[in-house]
Order: sequence, then C-alpha cells, then structure tokens
Amino acid sequence: MTDYLFENPDIKAIRTVAADLNGQARGKRIARRFADKALTDGTRFPYSVMNLDIWGEDIENSPLVFEAGDPDGILWPTERGFLPVPWLDTPTALLPIWMFHEDGRPYAGDPRQALARVIDRYTARGLTPVVATELEFYIIDDAGRELRVPPSPRSGKRRQQAEILALRQLDAWDNFLTALHDACEAMDIPADTTISEAGPGQFEINLMHQADALKAADDAWLFKLMTGGMARSHGFAASFMAKPYPDYAGNGLHAHFSILDAEGRNILDDGGAARIRQLAPCHRRMPARDARIDADLRPPCVQLSTGFVPGAHAPTGIAWAYENRTTALRVPAGGGPARRIEHRVAGGDINPYLFLAAILGAALNGIEDGLMPPEPITGNAYNHDLAQLPTTWQAAIDAFEQSPDIARIFAPDLITNFLATKRQELHYMAELSAQEQTDLYLDTV
Repeated sequence: MTDYLFENPDIKAIRTVAADLNGQARGKRIARRFADKALTDGTRFPYSVMNLDIWGEDIENSPLVFEAGDPDGILWPTERGFLPVPWLDTPTALLPIWMFHEDGRPYAGDPRQALARVIDRYTARGLTPVVATELEFYIIDDAGRELRVPPSPRSGKRRQQAEILALRQLDAWDNFLTALHDACEAMDIPADTTISEAGPGQFEINLMHQADALKAADDAWLFKLMTGGMARSHGFAASFMAKPYPDYAGNGLHAHFSILDAEGRNILDDGGAARIRQLAPCHRRMPARDARIDADLRPPCVQLSTGFVPGAHAPTGIAWAYENRTTALRVPAGGGPARRIEHRVAGGDINPYLFLAAILGAALNGIEDGLMPPEPITGNAYNHDLAQLPTTWQAAIDAFEQSPDIARIFAPDLITNFLATKRQELHYMAELSAQEQTDLYLDTV
C-alpha cells in the first residue's frame, strides 16, 4: 500500500474512513508523514462511533458508551488500499478501513463485517454471489429554501420536468458526468451506463457485475461518497435520499445478483424453467428481511409513506415475475450464464453493506432450507392481491426485530445496535417538519 504514496508524492493528507450503520463516513485526517502508522498500528475509534444516529449523536443508554466506558476498537485497512479523493482541492488519499477487536476478531457491529459474515457462509458451501448495483440520485440546487434542479450549464434554464432517457439532459450535464466517470476510473469503481431518469436532474449509473460482493458494496458506498463530493465541487448537491421531491420519482438502489457454484456455473441457469430456487427466500422473507432494512434507513412519515404507493414505479407488494418492473423481485430477460434476480425495493439512501448482506443472506437461508418459490405473477403487480411491504417506519422496525431469519443473517450485537439507532431516530424525527427532515437527509444519506 505504501507504493501508492511513493508514486503520488503530491499527496498531503490521508483520510482513514469507515461506514457506520447508517452508511455515513466516519474517519480521521492524518498528515502524510504519519501515514505508515495507520498501516502498521491501525486506526482507533470508539466502538460507539459505528453506531451513531443520523445526527452523529450517541445512542441513548447504549451499552457501548458509558456502561462499557466507551472503549476503542481497532480499524485496519480493507483490501482496497489507498484511493484518490478527486473532489478535494488538497491532494488527498482515502484509506478505507473496517473494525476489529484488539484480539483480531471482527467487530460484529461493523456493517462491512456483516456482509463479510454472509459471504463466508457462501464460501463454506462452495458458492460465490455475483453482484451489480444501479444507483439513482438527484443533482439539486439547495441554496434557497426550496429545492430546485440546478440551471443547465448549457442553456441556463431549469427544466422542472421528467427527462426519461433524455439525451438533452445528458448533454446539459456532460461536464459533471464526465468528471464523475473520471473519478470512478481513478477510484476503480466500475461505472458503466449513465441514463437520465424520471425526475428533474435525476440520473442513474450502473456499476458492473462482479464476483466479489464486498467490493460491489465498497463500490456502491464509495460512489455515493464520491458523487456527493464531486457535486459540491461543481456548485450543487447530489442526493441519494429516497424522496427529495414529494411530487417526483424517488431514488432507488437496485441490486442484481446470481450465484456461482464451485465449478463456476450459475445455479440460477435453470434452462428456462419457471423454477428459480433463490426466489423462494427472497420472496417469503421480504417484509422482515428489509427491516425493512431499506425502509429503516429512510426518513419516516413524509418520506417513507410517499415512497411506497401503487403506480409510483416502486413495488408495494411481495411478488416476483419475469421481466416485470412492477414486482419487488424481477428476473430480467436473458437466460444461461446471465440469469439473475433484480431486487427493486431499496431506496438510494440505504447502507449498501447491510442491503447486500440482507438480500444475499435471505437467498442463502432459502438454499439451506430447501424452500420453493410460488408461481411468478403476470401483469400489473399493483392489481394483484399481494402481501404488502411495510409503509411506516415503526412497522419496518417491528418486522426486523421479530424476524427469525434476520437473526440468521446478522450478529446479535448488530441487530441490537441497529434497532436502538432506528428507534432513537424515529423518536426525534417526530419533532421535525417535512422541510427539516429533507434538510437533514439531503447530504447525510
């Protein structure tokens, strides 16, 4: 890892950074001359730092804080090594880290460790998940009281209208999108296709499939961090929050996954038959699995209730289908090695580590239990009588707490910490107006 600093003598500072339960970046700024210390001695944070609420405050009565004396964990670099930080003026290197105990055991309350725990279960069965993500975000002028699309750099106009697959929108923001893709190349984030989405100033960028779910989650998390920074350097905000505008499309984070066996064969390749084994666990356990984890990471009330309504291109019922975007689980066209499942429920504000741990863990639970899926539906899922996803934050928290499947996916400490975090946020969020909620979540998720 020291080779990176040797090859980049202009680097002046190091940022050691980890993801907390909300997916927020927590870290330290280290002078370049002391960079070796982060590699040889690690970085120390209190365990409680991985379990802060969305305001960055301690969780009340957390056993990690006063009861335990607020002790430190030790964080070591991930496999990623040093990365550039294209959104800062000061030449800076980013060093992703994750948390362990002093004796070398992984700290179960670290969301990246939660995903590693699930991947270890796959490895023990000779299986490898292959994962890709699609991330939606808005670019926003938040300088005034009302959020607005920034004026086009080409025309100077604000186009408050849907721009689905509009080349005009891509052209208008070409300088920013080019800078974004250049930053992805520099950070080894496999950004592929960019499209203009349904909302004003809304885009979707696809990250390529890869047989390394940890790296896929790293890429999604780093992309969110980088996009927010790059947008600010261009004079506006970029937000992944679920519903920055109540009257326009929300932001989603869709995941595509398949599973390879020990010989490298895609076990979802069923020769075109209707049975896809991995749909069973995803389907049966969706309400509890999602914690709805993706709902839990969204603002309650105003934001969550406006995100899950029939006909809004966000699935509301629990069902799967072939090539059908009204269902929560979609099997896209194309069979053989390309056969995969698309999970279409999560919001763009989700923690990618917890999200991928949840859906991959649920799939593996189903494999282990030998579950079989129901028949796929056809037609508009909104017109079917389906079990529904939770539509309030409280219902999502309750489902998460009561699910025996969640207990198989996540460690007890993470479940306890996560529930305490979401309950504290829900309690204090009730005191905020819709405008205050939006101001809070615009940059934090």
